[in-house]
Amino acid sequence: MPPTLASLVHHSALKLTVRAGEDRLDVPVRWAHVSELADPVPYMEGGELLLFTALKLDAADPEAMHRYVKRLAGAGVVGLGFAVGVNYDDIPEALVEAARQEGLPLLEVPRRTPFLAISKAVSAAIAADQYRAVTAGFAAQRELTKRALTDGPEGLLAALAGQVDGWAALYDASGAVVAAAPEWAGRRAARLTADVERLRERPAPASSVVGGAEHPEHPENADRVELHSLGTSRRPRSALAVGTAAALGTAERYAVHSAIALLTLTTERSRSLHEAGLRIDAAVLRMLLAGEPDHARTVAGGLYGGLLDAPFRMIVAESASASAARAHNGPHARVPAAKTRPSAAALAAADTDGDPLGALAEVVESAAARSGEAVLVVPEGDRLVALATDGGAAVAACVEYASALEPGRPAPEPTAGGDEEGLVIGLSAPSGPIAASAAYKQAEQALSVARRRGRVCVEHEHLAAGSVLPLLADDAVRAFADGLLRALRDHDATGRGDLVASLRAWLSRHGQWDAAAAELGVHRHTLRYRMRRVEEILGRSLDDPDVRMELWLALKATSAE
Repeated sequence: MPPTLASLVHHSALKLTVRAGEDRLDVPVRWAHVSELADPVPYMEGGELLLFTALKLDAADPEAMHRYVKRLAGAGVVGLGFAVGVNYDDIPEALVEAARQEGLPLLEVPRRTPFLAISKAVSAAIAADQYRAVTAGFAAQRELTKRALTDGPEGLLAALAGQVDGWAALYDASGAVVAAAPEWAGRRAARLTADVERLRERPAPASSVVGGAEHPEHPENADRVELHSLGTSRRPRSALAVGTAAALGTAERYAVHSAIALLTLTTERSRSLHEAGLRIDAAVLRMLLAGEPDHARTVAGGLYGGLLDAPFRMIVAESASASAARAHNGPHARVPAAKTRPSAAALAAADTDGDPLGALAEVVESAAARSGEAVLVVPEGDRLVALATDGGAAVAACVEYASALEPGRPAPEPTAGGDEEGLVIGLSAPSGPIAASAAYKQAEQALSVARRRGRVCVEHEHLAAGSVLPLLADDAVRAFADGLLRALRDHDATGRGDLVASLRAWLSRHGQWDAAAAELGVHRHTLRYRMRRVEEILGRSLDDPDVRMELWLALKATSAE
């Protein structure tokens, strides 16, 4: 359970005393926030315990306190903590009465209890609650996996229903209920056939929340039902329904996501072994990217040997045409999803003409097979994602193949014309299963740089070896820089000062007034005036490090003009 005001009051080290709102101490505390503002409401999100000393308030004024407390209660603040012995020896009666009128809990904080101790207590309780939820989620994953392997979909649904304290049902491609748990849920799930059909019209993965039927023993209670599509093709072939009395918590959400992954695998067993293997690859990759390496290992079993334990490299490749389209329309980060695309081996056996991704997959898989390495290759439409052992033959073959495709080099074998469309490849730095998501992002970043530089392959490790400045030679960056500095240049064009040069000198001297002024040959007061004018014209504060960084990069990006 998350921390509540009651749990804080019962915390022996805090010594808090309830002065108002005794009947509302069971509300959860989302955070403890300290503010002495006369009106902190604009900075509240709801669920906070607000700690203050009335430094800027007349806490003895009944009318002022009524307005103050009423506004906080309306903003969703769940309680007030007032420190005595700082500005007031005791909580003023006006504040106590205002809290009582609004029904807002008011806690007296003794002088020996710092606000930091309360914040730490809330933070520790929240962290403990989250840890319990995550631990329960992983336990649910293990239980669902076990039931799926031993009892099939029916056992998995029964375990899922118990995990979420509700019911679960599985639908086939026609929208008919094929299994439900508990038994009475079958009739209720059948009433959602129309909703399932609407879900199937949407590209996978898709989900929706609908109202379910009433409980047979308690018709006054309606369920909250989540529908999730299952399958890896564009049009889902089945769906999962999960009915609960309230929104799912963290642990329950873990259980549902695990059930979706497991049911996706289970319901696809009727397809060929090759397609099943392809979907296992994709599911394992998704689990790795979701930060669930233990569950990925459980599902994978011994399919990939020690690949999921040893350092590996992530490879993300695109066809040149798809990469050009992304460069034109803007990049879109995506988590790989399994498609019904044939494997690289099947492509090689048939025809790889005009399919550079299939040719690359063949190169990687063949190199891995020859060296006895395990490799995970997931084609996903216009992309190919691969996981290969760091320093192994598969990675070396990928780099060698890409090198041979660089402009001016002869095409490698075997390609059978597969390089006609071209490739763009990004390689991550060596990584491990716990950082798979970061490795995927690294590979995408390297691919983006390769796309911009007209290269076939870029390794993420090599990006940090140079300077960031060449990366600024981009039309979008230049456009941003021109827009950011345009107002300053327009000002300089009137002959009323040299703000751009002054800004460059001041930033290059790390804000040291005397050094920058000496470089410009002006008095430091003149430079101070110019920097104030820069702030006024831009409407941004130079005290903000992000603003200084953006301005410096803008100056560097336009320095070649």
